[in-house]
Amino acid sequence: MSIILNEKTRIVVQGITGKEGRFWTKHMIDYGTNVVAGVTPGKGGQSTAGVPVFDTVKRVTAAMPVDASLLFVPPRLAKDAVMEALDADIKTIVVLCDGIPLHDTLQMRSAAKAAGALVIGGNTSGIISMGKAMMGFFPYWLDRVYRPGRIGIMTRSGSLTNEVTAELVKAGFGASSLIGIGGDPVPLTRFVEVLPLFENDPETDAVVIIGELGGTMEEEVAKAMENGIFTKPLVSFLGGRTAPKGRKMGHAGAIITGGKGTVEDKIAALQAAGAYVAKRPSMVGEQLKDFFGQTKRIT
Repeated sequence: MSIILNEKTRIVVQGITGKEGRFWTKHMIDYGTNVVAGVTPGKGGQSTAGVPVFDTVKRVTAAMPVDASLLFVPPRLAKDAVMEALDADIKTIVVLCDGIPLHDTLQMRSAAKAAGALVIGGNTSGIISMGKAMMGFFPYWLDRVYRPGRIGIMTRSGSLTNEVTAELVKAGFGASSLIGIGGDPVPLTRFVEVLPLFENDPETDAVVIIGELGGTMEEEVAKAMENGIFTKPLVSFLGGRTAPKGRKMGHAGAIITGGKGTVEDKIAALQAAGAYVAKRPSMVGEQLKDFFGQTKRIT
């Protein structure tokens, strides 16, 4: 089982005829992802990677059922593309681009919540259900990083994700689903909103979150654990532990505001809630072994 995405999920790719859209659509299909159509205004009737291209999302949904949409569009077009997908009653949308204007992000999140939709991003690598399907930028052919298993992963960082998941594999584990929440200041979906999906997934035994300084998403996870919303083992690695005080570093979302968002505050909250906090990526796998011993390992 997996959350959000599996091999049967019918996906439309908005912006499929661009360079990145063409390249990653082919890799998604090679991985087993069910890409049913693409959308690029003015290029309806063409095909890319064997996928039919339509002028609008509504023309796709009029022709075939669609479950999810993946956006390969620039930041200035992200809001319009999300609204088009929501208007076509698509309930799962992944927005890959970074640097989306803040007011656009707020409008997109509000519209998604009103529609009962899950919109993930921006500034994300996407989502992948290991061995089944992916929506985004994942070099799945790296077996030392992307191996199926029973550990759910949520992350704010693309580069740190590969490092941490490689350590999981080294320790003998694999992942069920990996969700890139993204590193923009206002994520369209927050860690705490995904936790219940992992909680209810019988094939996810524990969750790893890859966070960083700035924002309050990690503290929200701690509160969810304290309130019993999430009861499975949780291990966290937080980037920015050694960042100089008073400096803005890394993602746009990695900004400490109002005295909140420091790594120290996040560590204290998570540990108080019963989570493990790894000091180094190499410790994540070792801490999972402390939870499970050898019984849950993937060899």
